[in-house]
Amino acid sequence: MADDMSEPENRIVVGVEGSGGARAALRWAIKEARHRNAFVDVVTAYSTTYVPASPDFNYVPLDPIDLEAEVKRMQDSIIDEVLAEVDVEGVEIRRRMVRGRAADTLIAESDNAAMLVVGSRGRGGFRGLLLGSVSQQIAQHGSCPVVIVRPDLAT
Repeated sequence: MADDMSEPENRIVVGVEGSGGARAALRWAIKEARHRNAFVDVVTAYSTTYVPASPDFNYVPLDPIDLEAEVKRMQDSIIDEVLAEVDVEGVEIRRRMVRGRAADTLIAESDNAAMLVVGSRGRGGFRGLLLGSVSQQIAQHGSCPVVIVRPDLAT
């Protein structure tokens, strides 16, 4: 019987959204990519932000060009900071921004990936929780092995 499932790509997808957990996840993913001879696919999900315009117009979307530029600046800053700390020799780093909800985007990105890596806690939510909502969702629904990295552990 033929297997119609394709082999996973030799890529490690890492979700980056600006938190300390994302930095730790990226450091971990780069080190793992060196061992696996894989490339790191840094993915930042973003969605349109709505801001109050006036009492008559309710909320309007923030200028998408400004939003994309800010997301790109944040992603570049995190990647550059981690690259200054970690030996990346022989590891290809790809950068992508994808419009959509973080959990949905990363779950979709897990298709055909060797591994999906995220921080345990993102920027939102309740600080006392051990696991954020995005990391919990991808752990349950990702289609490849998922690694959740705590920012307080040495990576």
